[in-house]
Amino acid sequence: MTVPSADLEAAIAAIRSGPQGPGVAAIFDFGGTVVDGFPRRGLFRRLFRHRDTETVLLGGIRNGTTDGAYGRFLHQLTDVLAGKPEGELDALGVRLFRRAVYGRLYPEAWQLIRTHQAAGHTVALASSLTRFQVAPMASALGIEHMLCTPMAVQDGILTGHVDGKTLWRNGKAEAVREFAADSGVDLARSYAYADSAADRPLLSLVGRPVAVNPDQQLTAIAAEQQWPTLRFHPRQPPRPADYARTTAGFAGLLGGAFYGVAVKAPTRDRRQMADALLAHAAGNTLRIAGVRLRVTGAEHARAPRPAVFLFNHQSQFDIIIVPEVLGGGVTGIGKKELTRNPIFGPLMRFVGVTFIDRSSTDKAKAALAPVVETLRNGLSIAVAPEGTRSYTPDVGPFKKGAFHIAIQADVPIIPIVIRNAGEICWRNSMVARKGTVDVAILEPIDVRDWDPNDMGDKVAAVRQLYLDTLLNWPKPD
Repeated sequence: MTVPSADLEAAIAAIRSGPQGPGVAAIFDFGGTVVDGFPRRGLFRRLFRHRDTETVLLGGIRNGTTDGAYGRFLHQLTDVLAGKPEGELDALGVRLFRRAVYGRLYPEAWQLIRTHQAAGHTVALASSLTRFQVAPMASALGIEHMLCTPMAVQDGILTGHVDGKTLWRNGKAEAVREFAADSGVDLARSYAYADSAADRPLLSLVGRPVAVNPDQQLTAIAAEQQWPTLRFHPRQPPRPADYARTTAGFAGLLGGAFYGVAVKAPTRDRRQMADALLAHAAGNTLRIAGVRLRVTGAEHARAPRPAVFLFNHQSQFDIIIVPEVLGGGVTGIGKKELTRNPIFGPLMRFVGVTFIDRSSTDKAKAALAPVVETLRNGLSIAVAPEGTRSYTPDVGPFKKGAFHIAIQADVPIIPIVIRNAGEICWRNSMVARKGTVDVAILEPIDVRDWDPNDMGDKVAAVRQLYLDTLLNWPKPD
């Protein structure tokens, strides 16, 4: 019997056309479904040398797919958690997420979660792991509900033992059943996503089960039950060839920068030299690194000018992608810390980037004042309104500084939505993998009539445009 195959597009379309509202739940298993696991070889070689808390927490994320493996994980938890303050483990979980776990997120899982959230569904993570492993990702994904194996605490200190039942096999299904009853959820209309045969009780509980990256046993079960399956593709860590291409790309960046300045030096026009620097540096870097851009709405990059271009920010490569897309006549706003970057710092100073000190609101506002004059003189500005790179494909809250600048300078806002940059180059990495980055330049937004003292809802609506575009990508030009 063949297994019905459900590709991501069809799955998303079914969610959008299906029942809406909080009475429908979307329950996601964590390891193997929302995030990929960690390579066994390196983690477990380290685990046999010294069983430390970090290794146990990371190693448990996907490696407990059998009863025996999960039992060993619980035994290791007892060893490493006993006697540790609960707050210390919460902080460690956040550090591990920021250092390693965020890079294991399946982009397809993010799309599904966001689609369920847009449908008003009650989204929850249900995991046999601890909250220390799951909570940071739940927070980053905007998931309010989280069901995890509880760990016992006495006077703020972990005992190392489970507090009650584990969320393993029937225990997870029972926890979801109780959650549904408390939340007014109709499980017969709800969705569940899981990768392991151990989660058969969970998948059998709902009316819309989906096997994600199923193991061998779950593949057979899904075929028998006629459950649809989805295959997600993990983010690939850099390989030696990626390091080599990226190194060559940054050499090309410097070479292109010097070449661009040299070509335009006879004009003695700093703006022409800056534009040539950006054009040759960005083009060289992307070409040598093997990064291709696929742009929709390119006409909005050329007119109207000047404008404030806003781009969502997930990757170090964004500051190379944006100049390539916009061409000349653009400078930017960046955080003061970038001045210490030995490559980007000097180049950004040369092209007229305004650096702001984010540690002081007053200093930041003072630094932005000259940007209004820059716009009035005909030079456009590119800025990331989130203020920092995001850990997921999601779009963080927008700061209002760029909108105030546009209002004062009487210029439009033009959104630039970047997709896949975080897959090409992870948030905390400078190494790029070959691939295609999609860029959508949306229609200009007139902000002349906005009230600077009351624009929270309008700024939120602009941010929503980014989320909508990421979930409903426009067709290429």
